[in-house]
Amino acid sequence: MDLTAVIRKGEKQFVALCPELDVASQGHTIEESIKNLKEACELYIAEMGAPEGIGSEEIFVTSIEVKEHETAETLRA
Repeated sequence: MDLTAVIRKGEKQFVALCPELDVASQGHTIEESIKNLKEACELYIAEMGAPEGIGSEEIFVTSIEVKEHETAETLRA
C-alpha cells in the first residue's frame, strides 16, 4: 500500500504526517521520522483496518505560494 508522508522540521525534531490516515510521528532525522511514521501507520492499520480506497488512488503533492495579507496593525502604521 502506498501512502503519502509529509515531513517538516519542528522545533527539535522532524514531524512526519500521513494525511490519508491522519497519523503523525517524529524523529531526530528525516529518515528516523519516516521510519517511525511507517511503524505508526502499520500499527494503525493493524488496529483500525485500512480505510476503504486508501492507497489505491493517485495523489499529487505540490507546493503553492500564498500571498500574506496585511494585518490591521500594518495598515495603521
